[in-house]
Amino acid sequence: MPITEPDADRIAHALREAARDARPIPPIRHDVDGLDVNDAYDIQRRFVGSMVADGARRVGRKIGLTSAAVQQQLGVDQPDFGVLLDDMQVAQHGVVVVDELIQPRVEAEVAFVLSSDLDLPKIDRHVVVAALSHACAALEIVDSRVDNWDISIVDTIADNGSSGRFVLGDRALSLHEFDPRSVQMRMTANDHVVSQGDGNACLGDPLNAVVWLANRARDVGDPLRAGEIVLSGALGPMHSVAAGESVRADLTGLGTVSVEFVGATR
Repeated sequence: MPITEPDADRIAHALREAARDARPIPPIRHDVDGLDVNDAYDIQRRFVGSMVADGARRVGRKIGLTSAAVQQQLGVDQPDFGVLLDDMQVAQHGVVVVDELIQPRVEAEVAFVLSSDLDLPKIDRHVVVAALSHACAALEIVDSRVDNWDISIVDTIADNGSSGRFVLGDRALSLHEFDPRSVQMRMTANDHVVSQGDGNACLGDPLNAVVWLANRARDVGDPLRAGEIVLSGALGPMHSVAAGESVRADLTGLGTVSVEFVGATR
């Protein structure tokens, strides 16, 4: 039985309050018996809708849980997606105030930008490649509104894919100029290596993740549109961050992307 509208609204409101106050809530899966993935996406739509109503603008999507290492870290077994909003984007070499988040972690990935809609009845790799404008290096700062990252797939989907902030690198390449599968990633925090991986870690190829997302988004009635940014998923394990850390990721071909984490008093 699908979640009732009052329950979905109540949980979405709790997530919105948690994000606003930077205070976690208990796991969502314990709130209503029998929550499934479809229920979780319903809650996500309401949660995102409340942020848009407050003035945020949709700019893309993020794919989560594409890396076996990250799935193992969080105890889940399938990808998910969330919505990117304009106020989540941080400038290259910019600053993230950690006190505005709850329990941030950072991961490096390949970002794509769409040049056309992806709303066809059949979306395969060829369709996706034709719809992509370019790619760049990216850092995603994920942040769970669920206490202590105690999440299942239902928790993270409802929580907008555990989205927090994201940073895009300056270098843009077309798919004629690099192969996403061959990308090697090295991420450091204060010059210490904290994560390494490659394109194969993201569902075997970051483009596979975009194909998955395009089909899933279309099926839920919210297809990918021209101009949207797509964060395709982690290339290696996440790293928990704290104030005082400078994080940098180097992705072969795509160059470098970096961000600094500071406390509220800076």
